[in-house]
Amino acid sequence: MKTKYPAFSRSYEAALQSHLQQPPPDEDVDVARRLGIRAVKLGLSTQNLARVHEEALLQLVLPETPVRTKQRVIRRGVEFFVDASEPIEERRHGTRSAQVRLNAMVAMLTQRTNELAASNRKLTAEILERESVEKSLRASEQISSQLLEKSRRMQEELRLLSRRLLSVQEEERKRISRELHDVVAQALTGINLRLATLKSRTTASAKDLQEKIATTQLLVEKSVEIVHGFARSLRPTVLDDLGLVPALKSYFLAQREETGLAIHLTTFPAVEKLSSGVKTALYRIVQESLSNVARHAEATRVTVKISDRGSRIGMQIQDNGRGFQLDKLDTTAIGQLGLLGMKERAEMFEGTLKIQSAPGKGTTVRVEIPHEHVKKRSSKKSATTKKEHP
Repeated sequence: MKTKYPAFSRSYEAALQSHLQQPPPDEDVDVARRLGIRAVKLGLSTQNLARVHEEALLQLVLPETPVRTKQRVIRRGVEFFVDASEPIEERRHGTRSAQVRLNAMVAMLTQRTNELAASNRKLTAEILERESVEKSLRASEQISSQLLEKSRRMQEELRLLSRRLLSVQEEERKRISRELHDVVAQALTGINLRLATLKSRTTASAKDLQEKIATTQLLVEKSVEIVHGFARSLRPTVLDDLGLVPALKSYFLAQREETGLAIHLTTFPAVEKLSSGVKTALYRIVQESLSNVARHAEATRVTVKISDRGSRIGMQIQDNGRGFQLDKLDTTAIGQLGLLGMKERAEMFEGTLKIQSAPGKGTTVRVEIPHEHVKKRSSKKSATTKKEHP
């Protein structure tokens, strides 16, 4: 109705507002009847006027208005509507029939107003509930964020602890290796020399004594060899004394004699200028990789390549074994902890370690370490030289 009779609707709303503010009764009735006469001239029916009245009342009665105030406003609004609709009803049916219809319209308006009030109460309750839920969600998000941050810190602390453990383990291995080599092995060698001297001084009649001494010498020599092997497994002295390439070649020779693997090494001349920590990490990764190959791969040939890739040092270990399904690899299992150690050694220098494998296609281990974690070398890129294990 506002679109078809906007001026009348505005006049009605203004008059109703004035009526609700408790104006003088006589003047108020005259205003309502004049609006009713105007409605008759415009051709409005009682139902049309009721819609105008309802829209005006909705504009004047706010949801936050107290219930008692709403009831008083509705009651006074009904009085105003009765006065305004009388000219329409008198023209159509006369006073008696108009009163009947008017009562019905009043009942309808009252019901619609009550429904509107109930709807407003429901909407208010929903708004309060939504605000409560949003507040709970914000609190939950904050707690989740704090827990996530705490988890990240703990993960980083665990990573640092793991790297520290590897470093301490390597230093301890170095110390034990030196102790075995310099103290125990030397003591056993001294015993062997004394036995040799004693043997050379015995007479021919002391043949039995010579045999016992010879047997003892063999035991001592075997013990010395065992100690040397133990020392090499803990920390190969050749890695510290001669460098990475000689240490790898020595290890490859032992692996070939033990497992029959044909191992080929490709490297570059400046590889020995890498830092001691990086060389140790590369050596241990190769050691663990070949140990896995020997235990699981059923391979006959392994290629180890260490190269200078500009901003990074790269190493690739590739075998021709049976391979495996990567998605079934569990690095937390007891038998796979070596793979986790390999990864941690690479990450100690902000490097990466990736494994590529498939059933029947062998396995490739790729390692990359940024240059900022190696010793300074000549800016001139070294030519790659192939060194093959004999």
